[in-house]
Amino acid sequence: MSKKIQVLLLTSSMLIIAFVMIGSLGVHASGASSSGDVTLKHIGVYSEVLYRVRAEYVEEPNMSSVTNGALHGLLESLDADSSYLTPAEYKVFKQKKSEGKASIGATVSKRFGYAAVISVIPGGPADQGGLNSGDIIETVEGLSTHDLSLAAVKSHLVGEPGSRLELIIIRTRKIEPQKITVVRDVISLPAVTEQMAADNTGVIKAQVLTKGKAAEIADKIKSLQKKGAKKLVLDLRNNSEGDEDEGVAVANLFLGKGNIDLCRARRLRK
Repeated sequence: MSKKIQVLLLTSSMLIIAFVMIGSLGVHASGASSSGDVTLKHIGVYSEVLYRVRAEYVEEPNMSSVTNGALHGLLESLDADSSYLTPAEYKVFKQKKSEGKASIGATVSKRFGYAAVISVIPGGPADQGGLNSGDIIETVEGLSTHDLSLAAVKSHLVGEPGSRLELIIIRTRKIEPQKITVVRDVISLPAVTEQMAADNTGVIKAQVLTKGKAAEIADKIKSLQKKGAKKLVLDLRNNSEGDEDEGVAVANLFLGKGNIDLCRARRLRK
């Protein structure tokens, strides 16, 4: 990277810091002193670290990589599912999301800095390829998942039907990492199932909560009640795939009166 570009990056960063500090001072002046002080403290630490990296690192740092790394860490420190994407990464993510018609049938998140398998759809490509819940994905298509955002990892999981995905996984009680090949395919989501257990208890099993599953569960409830079910059990074990609106719709099926308001729940979380 040329000196001119490095100076430009450093100057831009300092200008951003200055604007934020000015904004924080404005907030401070309007009465929110504690919030402004906290913001100034964090911005001051970032400014100091950025200056020392630029001035004292043993080699000329790639300031673009330093900035991207800081932003990745900022978002991933919030929770396992938050990600930062550069404009180029976001373009690839959107393209793969629209073009990829096949996947591996697994839900992934971040654990210990790496991608991890949360659940697999029974009978899906991941299940057939030998992936298990709890597996740590060390690399995907030769790339370390530690260096990829979760969104970028997910973009590698989708592709054309029949395409092969190379993974290296780390598994509990296995000394050596294992290489696994999964063939992407169009996923057929498992249907909601029902069964009658002892004491007139109806059991409903839903392995995913994607669009339309609330209606399926409602049908199963009616079916079990017609068969004489006096109690109901909704089995959501190993279910980590779905839509939050669908989850709310399912919960509303079991309320005696009233409804859960998703918008209100979001406001409460804030």
